[in-house]
Amino acid sequence: MTPAVSTAFGAPAALGCVLAGAAYVAGAVRLRRRGDAWPWWRDCVFAGGCAAVVWGLAGPLPGGPFTAHTGRHLLVAMAGPTLLAVARPLTLVLRLLPPGTLRRGLLRVAHSPVAGWLLFPPVAAAVDIGGLWALYRTDLWSAAHRHPVLGGLLELHMLLAGLLFAMAVCAVDPARRRWGLPLRAVTLLAAGAAHAVLAKSLYAAGPPGTTFAPPDLRAGSQLMYYGGDAVEVLLALTLAVQWYVTTGRRRAREAVRPERAGIPARTRAPAGPAARGRDWAGSTRPMRSSR
Repeated sequence: MTPAVSTAFGAPAALGCVLAGAAYVAGAVRLRRRGDAWPWWRDCVFAGGCAAVVWGLAGPLPGGPFTAHTGRHLLVAMAGPTLLAVARPLTLVLRLLPPGTLRRGLLRVAHSPVAGWLLFPPVAAAVDIGGLWALYRTDLWSAAHRHPVLGGLLELHMLLAGLLFAMAVCAVDPARRRWGLPLRAVTLLAAGAAHAVLAKSLYAAGPPGTTFAPPDLRAGSQLMYYGGDAVEVLLALTLAVQWYVTTGRRRAREAVRPERAGIPARTRAPAGPAARGRDWAGSTRPMRSSR
């Protein structure tokens, strides 16, 4: 048995995602028409995230009951929220809003202590992964099957918790504090390990109070394991791009400082192998000693 999406919550949530996608695209078009730069690929990413959530909430999913639920989990709680976070929706809204009460209020919420703690990567990971462990390793699953309203609330929690975790790890929207890359990377690794352990445990035994066919349980667990890895790779690529951009900007600033101080380029000491130019690239001219 599997808790189906509650009609009272699933349909409005799916409709809300469709409206959010349309509003995002309309806002991006408005930005470009007034001359502001906004990459088109973000429109595609946000639309893909909305489509993933809608499909997970209301679309048909193949496989047995547990495999179908696992597919829903990957779409609603992992893939969809990750794509939505990468598209920077809060940044888009702030750029669209004119200076005034509404914009200041939204910034006040984003910079509030509560938002800062919720977007602290370990806290966001505990909310997301901890909720999954509570769902699959307690009687919460069977209770959700008996009470459709509880099942709908769990689906909503999966979506919001996944979005919170993706926003905390990506950290592309303005918030109270942008935590460093090492902390976010370590949190992603720890959350990925916890998710993988959960998937392996479900391969051996289903959630308490449930009776799934062994082939369905194994297929769903494998889908959770490998599908979770794919989403985590996407998050890791986002962190890698941020590290690359940050490193490039820091090196550019370091290269500009000597020129501002009036030091000619030919008298600067090389900062490392990459700064030595042709010597490091294989020139026949011998390198000078650093002593």
